[in-house]
Amino acid sequence: MTAPAQGTGGDDAERLVGIVLVSHSAAAANAVADLAASLSGSAKVPLEPAGGGPDGGLGTSSDLIASAARTVDRGAGIAVLADIGSAVLTVKALLADDELPAGARLIDAPFLEGAVAAVVTASTGADIDAVAAAAGEAYIYRKV
Repeated sequence: MTAPAQGTGGDDAERLVGIVLVSHSAAAANAVADLAASLSGSAKVPLEPAGGGPDGGLGTSSDLIASAARTVDRGAGIAVLADIGSAVLTVKALLADDELPAGARLIDAPFLEGAVAAVVTASTGADIDAVAAAAGEAYIYRKV
């Protein structure tokens, strides 16, 4: 199941930072996108999961990531969060080769907690710097 882009339609969605969630697993990317979207309130943040390899199995797909980034691009920046290993390397390669829309950034943040923070912050209309900072702060959130 692929979660739909959360930012289609409406002037408010046009001003929001887009978010792409890159995981080795389509199921993981979809689940994190669903959770983050459900916690963002009524704002329709442009959000797209990009999980799994080209064949639908585990892995990463540069085509899927690039397509997701184009889908969420509203001109306010794109926060890309990745889980591990080749997901991070694939995003870095896409950025180095200018294959993602202008304003796309790989965000250094934990995948789940960072995604929730990014989506919730983007839903307030915050800029890409604030979205990146909120996602990154998830590293220091103490649970005990």
